Amino acid sequence: MTDPVRFLRGLFACAVAAADPGQCLAQHLSGLDPGPLIVLGAGKAATQMAAAIEAAWPYRVSGLVVTRHGHARPCRSVRVLQAGHPMTDEASLAAAKALIAAARDVPEDAQVVFVISGGGSALIGLPLAPMSMADYIRMQTALLASGAPIEEINCLRRHVLALAGGRLALACRARRQLTLILSDVPGDAPHTIASGPTVPDPTRCAEALAVARRWRIPLPDAVAVALQRGEMETAKPHDARFAACHHRIIASGMTALEPAARAARAAGIAAYILGDSIQGEARHVAMAFAAMARHAATTGQSFVPPCVLLSGGELSVTVHNPDGSGGRNSAFLLALAIGLAGADGIFALAADTDGIDGVGAAAGAVVLPDTLARAEACGLEPRQMLDDDRSGAFFARLGDDVITGPTGTNVNDFRAILLV
Repeated sequence: MTDPVRFLRGLFACAVAAADPGQCLAQHLSGLDPGPLIVLGAGKAATQMAAAIEAAWPYRVSGLVVTRHGHARPCRSVRVLQAGHPMTDEASLAAAKALIAAARDVPEDAQVVFVISGGGSALIGLPLAPMSMADYIRMQTALLASGAPIEEINCLRRHVLALAGGRLALACRARRQLTLILSDVPGDAPHTIASGPTVPDPTRCAEALAVARRWRIPLPDAVAVALQRGEMETAKPHDARFAACHHRIIASGMTALEPAARAARAAGIAAYILGDSIQGEARHVAMAFAAMARHAATTGQSFVPPCVLLSGGELSVTVHNPDGSGGRNSAFLLALAIGLAGADGIFALAADTDGIDGVGAAAGAVVLPDTLARAEACGLEPRQMLDDDRSGAFFARLGDDVITGPTGTNVNDFRAILLV
């Protein structure tokens, strides 16, 4: 290995390729009856999933899917709509209404495949009365800036969105329903992914209200009262209406991490997967990882160089500057660089497998032993930029951002720390 950064970029490319629906979806169509399929769904990987079904299924395919602006891929016969993410927009409302209308139009004897991936909560974010669109935008803005874990964010969303918490599946009359899911959440709980539009929800209105209060999320009085009274309750497990509704996780964080580990080992580098469900504030997790990497590099204990430490999951960032740039991966890396303090022989890459890390065009970035030295030469102040939520701008200025464009998949974040 002569180029550590190229090596890390190669591992990331390997991870993304392994989670591509074109590679991993077709096998999950087994068991369906021969004949036409109706494909419905939403998420940042929705069009790639729909296109994979069109390529694999030998009979007629039709339907409607919703994806993020700029993430659409060509589909032969499935209609594609694009909408806002991470913030719901007017296109999201129109797309949600079109999707629920398409679900209601499905005949009872039809065979439906729902394709669900991360991002669906925003893409089809149609609020339930008594919540208005303006109310929901305020709630969503506060949630995304709060630093709350995704399972709590989506618990609240499930109870206030018209297509979440199993409601999309219940709008569809088809007796045969299969949901194929790309997981972008720690733990792969189907009801958390995209706020679970086609699966029952084990949480209650009281839990959603507790989330709002714990993270100080503004709710209109009418919505708070409706939650308190249980009037916005979701469909629950063991509901008889889901008897013929099945779901399969077709790929998750581990789907991406394991091939990357095999690729590293094939190159003669020991690989350790630390987990695909790591959560916490990005800067705090980064400091712990930095201490672990420095200890291994200097003592040879726990992990003996050369080796690569791989992990996935979804970190959180408490946003203080709404005009900042970057996302949880660049924030993690900037804090990691500060924690490593220029330690020799340690390189890192962190990126979102969907190709977009928060706000901006980058999927993530890389850290090198000379990152802080080059930043000082450019007049950058790492700690201040981290505090100001400008981690994306930091790595862009150094030319160390990782830009892939939309990848067509979404199995959460990929992190690799290389010790040489």
